This record gives sequence, structure tokens and C-alpha cells, in this order.
Amino acid sequence: MENKQIMLVCAAGMSTSLLVGKMQTFSKETARHHNIFALSSSEADSYIKESAVDVILLGPQVRFMLDDFKKKVAGLDIPVDVIPMSDYGMMHGENVLLLAEKLMK
Repeated sequence: MENKQIMLVCAAGMSTSLLVGKMQTFSKETARHHNIFALSSSEADSYIKESAVDVILLGPQVRFMLDDFKKKVAGLDIPVDVIPMSDYGMMHGENVLLLAEKLMK
């Protein structure tokens, strides 16, 4: 599984940057070459409409938006889930990337 678009969503688009970096490092080290990026919830809306996204992972701080995001991507075949608090808090990029890949299967 290579070259997938993995979008992380958080409140301001900045708090997930460290996690994105760890996910990118694991992706490169294991020859996955995914495009992993983070956006704020407001930026995510327009991005979904304009670009192909393979999976959306919400930061725990915006987990309350899960149902809204599922409605936004209904019919687009884009899985959406919340990053587990433990993986987010400990910045376990490998675990979060493996979650994203599991959702895309």
C-alpha cells in the first residue's frame, strides 16, 4: 500500500504536526511513501471537496466532530476515525499509520 493521502484533522491544524512527522518518518523507513498531512477542521472541509483523500483521522481534541465528518464524506468511500488518545499523547506515529492503513483496506 503506497502513495495514499492520509489527512489528520485537529482544532488549529498545528498540534498534530509532530505526529505527522513521526508518521512520515515511519512511512519512509518502511517504503510506504504516503502523503501524510494535518489540517484544521475548517481547512479540511474545502480540502475534501477539492482533493482526493484516502483516509481521515481526527485528533482526540476534535473527536466530537466524528459524526459530522462521516456525513461530509458519505458516498465518497473515505474512512474516518479518531486517533486513540494514547497514541496521540505518546506520539506513536507507527501505530497511527498502521491504523490509517487498516481503515483503508
